[in-house]
Amino acid sequence: TGYYEPILAGSRSRTERFRHPVYGVPADLVAVDLESLNPELKGLRLRGRLEGNRLVPYLSREEIENRTPFRAPVLAWVEDPVELFFLQIQGSGQIELDTGARLRLGYGDQNGHPYRSMGRYLIQRGELAPEQTSMQGIKAWAAANPRKLREALDSNPSYVFFRPMPDSLDGPIGTLGAPLTAGHSIAVDPRSVPLGAPVFLATTMPLSTQPLHRLMAAQDTGGAIRGAVRADFFWGAGAEAGTLAGRMR
Repeated sequence: TGYYEPILAGSRSRTERFRHPVYGVPADLVAVDLESLNPELKGLRLRGRLEGNRLVPYLSREEIENRTPFRAPVLAWVEDPVELFFLQIQGSGQIELDTGARLRLGYGDQNGHPYRSMGRYLIQRGELAPEQTSMQGIKAWAAANPRKLREALDSNPSYVFFRPMPDSLDGPIGTLGAPLTAGHSIAVDPRSVPLGAPVFLATTMPLSTQPLHRLMAAQDTGGAIRGAVRADFFWGAGAEAGTLAGRMR
Protein backbone atom coordinates (compact mmCIF):
# COMPACT_ATOMS: atom_id res chain seq x y z
CA THR A 1 0.00 0.00 0.00
CA GLY A 2 0.99 3.66 -0.13
CA TYR A 3 0.72 6.62 2.21
CA TYR A 4 1.45 10.34 2.00
CA GLU A 5 1.38 13.64 3.85
CA PRO A 6 -2.00 15.36 3.26
CA ILE A 7 -2.28 19.15 3.08
CA LEU A 8 -5.63 20.39 4.44
CA ALA A 9 -7.08 23.88 4.50
CA GLY A 10 -7.81 25.02 8.05
CA SER A 11 -7.82 27.66 10.75
CA ARG A 12 -6.49 28.16 14.27
CA SER A 13 -10.01 29.10 15.39
CA ARG A 14 -13.45 27.61 14.72
CA THR A 15 -15.38 29.31 11.93
CA GLU A 16 -18.50 28.58 9.90
CA ARG A 17 -16.29 26.91 7.29
CA PHE A 18 -13.77 25.20 9.56
CA ARG A 19 -15.81 23.26 12.14
CA HIS A 20 -13.96 19.97 12.69
CA PRO A 21 -11.24 19.90 15.38
CA VAL A 22 -7.79 18.38 14.94
CA TYR A 23 -6.96 17.17 18.43
CA GLY A 24 -3.66 17.01 20.24
CA VAL A 25 -2.99 14.30 22.80
CA PRO A 26 -5.55 14.43 25.64
CA ALA A 27 -4.18 14.70 29.17
CA ASP A 28 -6.20 11.70 30.41
CA LEU A 29 -4.74 9.25 27.86
CA VAL A 30 -2.54 6.74 29.70
CA ALA A 31 0.01 4.68 27.74
CA VAL A 32 1.68 1.64 29.34
CA ASP A 33 4.81 0.18 27.75
CA LEU A 34 4.21 -3.55 28.17
CA GLU A 35 7.86 -4.41 27.52
CA SER A 36 8.66 -2.90 30.92
CA LEU A 37 6.40 -5.56 32.46
CA ASN A 38 7.36 -8.50 30.22
CA PRO A 39 10.26 -8.54 27.71
CA GLU A 40 8.24 -10.89 25.48
CA LEU A 41 5.80 -8.02 24.86
CA LYS A 42 8.43 -5.85 23.17
CA GLY A 43 6.95 -3.08 21.03
CA LEU A 44 3.44 -3.37 22.49
CA ARG A 45 1.71 -0.55 24.36
CA LEU A 46 -1.56 -0.52 26.26
CA ARG A 47 -3.65 2.67 26.17
CA GLY A 48 -6.55 3.64 28.35
CA ARG A 49 -7.77 6.12 30.96
CA LEU A 50 -8.16 6.05 34.71
CA GLU A 51 -11.51 5.68 36.43
CA GLY A 52 -10.67 5.90 40.09
CA ASN A 53 -7.83 3.40 40.49
CA ARG A 54 -8.84 1.28 37.44
CA LEU A 55 -7.38 1.50 33.95
CA VAL A 56 -10.27 1.24 31.45
CA PRO A 57 -10.30 1.37 27.63
CA TYR A 58 -10.01 4.83 26.15
CA LEU A 59 -12.91 6.40 24.27
CA SER A 60 -13.63 5.09 20.77
CA ARG A 61 -13.95 7.33 17.71
CA GLU A 62 -17.72 7.46 18.11
CA GLU A 63 -17.45 8.35 21.78
CA ILE A 64 -14.86 11.07 21.09
CA GLU A 65 -17.01 12.59 18.34
CA ASN A 66 -20.13 12.58 20.53
CA ARG A 67 -18.49 13.95 23.69
CA THR A 68 -19.10 17.69 24.13
CA PRO A 69 -16.74 19.03 25.11
CA PHE A 70 -13.99 16.49 24.49
CA ARG A 71 -11.13 17.63 26.69
CA ALA A 72 -8.05 17.69 24.48
CA PRO A 73 -6.04 20.55 22.99
CA VAL A 74 -7.34 21.67 19.58
CA LEU A 75 -4.40 22.27 17.24
CA ALA A 76 -6.49 23.48 14.29
CA TRP A 77 -9.95 23.33 12.72
CA VAL A 78 -10.58 21.87 9.26
CA GLU A 79 -13.47 21.82 6.81
CA ASP A 80 -13.99 18.21 5.79
CA PRO A 81 -14.44 15.28 8.24
CA VAL A 82 -13.42 12.81 5.53
CA GLU A 83 -10.14 14.61 4.88
CA LEU A 84 -9.56 14.65 8.67
CA PHE A 85 -10.27 10.90 8.77
CA PHE A 86 -7.63 10.26 6.10
CA LEU A 87 -5.20 12.62 7.85
CA GLN A 88 -5.48 10.30 10.86
CA ILE A 89 -4.92 7.23 8.70
CA GLN A 90 -1.78 8.79 7.20
CA GLY A 91 -0.55 9.75 10.68
CA SER A 92 0.93 13.13 9.74
CA GLY A 93 0.16 16.10 7.53
CA GLN A 94 0.07 19.83 7.10
CA ILE A 95 -2.65 22.42 7.71
CA GLU A 96 -2.63 25.38 5.32
CA LEU A 97 -4.03 28.06 7.62
CA ASP A 98 -6.31 30.89 6.51
CA THR A 99 -3.50 33.28 7.52
CA GLY A 100 -1.26 31.81 4.79
CA ALA A 101 1.01 30.00 7.26
CA ARG A 102 1.38 26.23 7.41
CA LEU A 103 1.14 24.04 10.48
CA ARG A 104 3.00 20.73 10.26
CA LEU A 105 1.50 17.92 12.35
CA GLY A 106 3.11 14.67 13.44
CA TYR A 107 1.69 11.57 15.08
CA GLY A 108 1.12 12.20 18.78
CA ASP A 109 -0.64 9.07 20.03
CA GLN A 110 -3.65 6.83 19.43
CA ASN A 111 -6.67 5.86 21.52
CA GLY A 112 -5.72 2.17 21.73
CA HIS A 113 -8.63 0.83 19.68
CA PRO A 114 -7.86 -1.43 16.68
CA TYR A 115 -7.81 0.01 13.19
CA ARG A 116 -10.77 -1.12 11.07
CA SER A 117 -10.81 -0.55 7.33
CA MET A 118 -13.61 1.75 6.15
CA GLY A 119 -13.23 0.25 2.68
CA ARG A 120 -13.91 -3.25 4.04
CA TYR A 121 -16.95 -1.91 5.93
CA LEU A 122 -18.36 -0.40 2.71
CA ILE A 123 -17.79 -3.66 0.82
CA GLN A 124 -19.57 -5.67 3.54
CA ARG A 125 -22.52 -3.26 3.41
CA GLY A 126 -22.73 -3.53 -0.38
CA GLU A 127 -21.94 0.16 -0.81
CA LEU A 128 -18.78 -0.33 -2.90
CA ALA A 129 -17.20 -3.10 -4.94
CA PRO A 130 -13.67 -4.16 -3.90
CA GLU A 131 -12.08 -2.40 -6.88
CA GLN A 132 -13.74 0.89 -5.82
CA THR A 133 -12.21 1.09 -2.36
CA SER A 134 -9.26 3.32 -3.18
CA MET A 135 -9.02 6.53 -1.19
CA GLN A 136 -10.52 8.36 -4.17
CA GLY A 137 -13.42 5.89 -4.37
CA ILE A 138 -14.20 6.22 -0.67
CA LYS A 139 -14.14 10.03 -0.88
CA ALA A 140 -16.52 9.94 -3.86
CA TRP A 141 -18.89 7.64 -1.93
CA ALA A 142 -18.76 9.96 1.09
CA ALA A 143 -19.66 13.00 -1.04
CA ALA A 144 -22.65 11.11 -2.48
CA ASN A 145 -23.85 9.66 0.85
CA PRO A 146 -23.64 12.35 3.56
CA ARG A 147 -26.38 10.73 5.70
CA LYS A 148 -24.47 7.44 5.89
CA LEU A 149 -21.08 9.05 6.44
CA ARG A 150 -20.99 9.29 10.23
CA GLU A 151 -21.78 5.59 10.71
CA ALA A 152 -19.12 4.66 8.14
CA LEU A 153 -16.48 6.82 9.84
CA ASP A 154 -17.35 5.36 13.24
CA SER A 155 -16.87 1.83 11.89
CA ASN A 156 -13.17 2.50 12.54
CA PRO A 157 -12.93 2.96 16.34
CA SER A 158 -9.24 3.94 16.14
CA TYR A 159 -8.54 7.65 16.62
CA VAL A 160 -5.19 9.40 16.13
CA PHE A 161 -4.03 12.49 18.04
CA PHE A 162 -1.37 14.85 16.69
CA ARG A 163 1.48 17.05 17.88
CA PRO A 164 2.90 20.20 16.26
CA MET A 165 6.17 19.71 14.40
CA PRO A 166 8.92 22.20 13.42
CA ASP A 167 8.43 23.94 10.07
CA SER A 168 12.08 23.33 9.21
CA LEU A 169 11.66 19.56 8.70
CA ASP A 170 12.15 18.12 5.21
CA GLY A 171 9.34 15.63 5.77
CA PRO A 172 7.20 13.98 8.44
CA ILE A 173 9.02 12.16 11.23
CA GLY A 174 8.79 8.37 11.09
CA THR A 175 8.99 5.90 13.96
CA LEU A 176 12.76 5.73 13.55
CA GLY A 177 12.94 9.43 14.48
CA ALA A 178 14.18 10.67 11.09
CA PRO A 179 12.27 12.65 8.43
CA LEU A 180 10.75 10.41 5.76
CA THR A 181 11.99 10.76 2.17
CA ALA A 182 9.41 10.68 -0.62
CA GLY A 183 9.79 7.60 -2.76
CA HIS A 184 12.49 6.03 -0.57
CA SER A 185 10.92 5.44 2.88
CA ILE A 186 8.57 2.62 3.83
CA ALA A 187 6.60 1.63 6.90
CA VAL A 188 7.05 -1.97 8.04
CA ASP A 189 6.12 -4.37 10.84
CA PRO A 190 9.19 -4.14 13.12
CA ARG A 191 8.48 -7.64 14.46
CA SER A 192 9.50 -8.90 11.00
CA VAL A 193 11.66 -6.14 9.51
CA PRO A 194 14.04 -4.17 11.77
CA LEU A 195 13.66 -0.40 11.66
CA GLY A 196 16.59 1.10 9.77
CA ALA A 197 17.07 -1.94 7.56
CA PRO A 198 17.47 -1.59 3.79
CA VAL A 199 14.62 -3.33 1.94
CA PHE A 200 14.62 -4.09 -1.77
CA LEU A 201 11.16 -3.48 -3.19
CA ALA A 202 10.08 -5.24 -6.40
CA THR A 203 6.58 -4.20 -7.45
CA THR A 204 4.87 -1.98 -10.05
CA MET A 205 3.70 1.61 -10.13
CA PRO A 206 0.08 2.04 -8.94
CA LEU A 207 -2.46 0.64 -11.45
CA SER A 208 0.34 0.06 -13.94
CA THR A 209 2.66 -2.61 -15.29
CA GLN A 210 5.60 -0.19 -15.08
CA PRO A 211 8.23 -1.77 -12.80
CA LEU A 212 9.03 -0.16 -9.47
CA HIS A 213 12.29 -1.76 -8.33
CA ARG A 214 14.06 0.24 -5.66
CA LEU A 215 16.15 0.00 -2.49
CA MET A 216 14.08 1.50 0.33
CA ALA A 217 14.70 2.37 3.98
CA ALA A 218 12.48 0.89 6.69
CA GLN A 219 11.84 4.06 8.71
CA ASP A 220 8.25 3.91 9.90
CA THR A 221 5.46 1.71 11.28
CA GLY A 222 1.66 1.74 11.13
CA GLY A 223 -1.35 0.19 12.83
CA ALA A 224 -2.38 -1.67 9.65
CA ILE A 225 1.16 -2.74 8.67
CA ARG A 226 1.36 -6.32 9.88
CA GLY A 227 3.37 -9.27 8.57
CA ALA A 228 6.71 -10.08 6.99
CA VAL A 229 5.91 -9.30 3.35
CA ARG A 230 4.11 -6.05 4.05
CA ALA A 231 5.13 -2.46 3.41
CA ASP A 232 3.58 1.00 3.14
CA PHE A 233 5.29 3.19 0.52
CA PHE A 234 5.71 6.91 1.40
CA TRP A 235 4.92 9.04 -1.67
CA GLY A 236 5.50 12.56 -0.27
CA ALA A 237 3.17 15.51 0.38
CA GLY A 238 0.19 16.98 -1.42
CA ALA A 239 -2.50 15.98 -3.89
CA GLU A 240 -0.32 14.23 -6.48
CA ALA A 241 1.31 12.06 -3.79
CA GLY A 242 -2.17 11.34 -2.42
CA THR A 243 -3.39 10.16 -5.83
CA LEU A 244 -0.50 7.69 -6.11
CA ALA A 245 -0.83 6.51 -2.51
CA GLY A 246 -4.59 6.04 -2.78
CA ARG A 247 -4.27 3.81 -5.85
CA MET A 248 -1.47 1.60 -4.52
CA ARG A 249 -2.78 -1.81 -3.43
